[in-house]
Amino acid sequence: MRGTTIACLLPLAAFAVGCGGGERQDANEPSGSFALEVAQAEFPAKQSLAEPTELRIQVKNTDSKALPNVAVTVNSFAKKSTQPGLADPSRPVWIVDAGPEGGETAFVNTWALGKVEPGQSKTFTWKVTAIQAGMQKLSYKVSPGLDGKATPADGSKAGGSFTVNISREPAQASVDPETGEVIRGDS
Repeated sequence: MRGTTIACLLPLAAFAVGCGGGERQDANEPSGSFALEVAQAEFPAKQSLAEPTELRIQVKNTDSKALPNVAVTVNSFAKKSTQPGLADPSRPVWIVDAGPEGGETAFVNTWALGKVEPGQSKTFTWKVTAIQAGMQKLSYKVSPGLDGKATPADGSKAGGSFTVNISREPAQASVDPETGEVIRGDS
């Protein structure tokens, strides 16, 4: 019986040694600093509860070499509650309805859109809905790579922020009875 047990466990041990092995995720990211800039950043300064809107950040490669995998981290879609006893103190300010297409990563609040050649740009677009009223600040950081080996060069404009006043009054909307389309605004 003992010989059978060892024979059954050997294949499992070989499998476990192979799990999680292989090349590191950041193995192909070049090390170094890369010049880039936020060419355009747009987010409405006045919003209403339940109002869908867009956050757009355009990143331009101002370097002579390609950016390996341009990434943007948004730090303020949620904020920490000071209410004691919460299992998770993170409370959303905006719900992310859709992130930048094809930009999903395993990192929290970080999206990446791939390689950017010199002089070229990539635009990150989020569709979000405000769910917490008041004066809010949304900040973001831009990086030429996803894994931390590629960093913004000194003098690169690698981030920014927006101050947004979210009204307690929800956005006005109605449904067209003939088409079923949601009509936003005062129409």
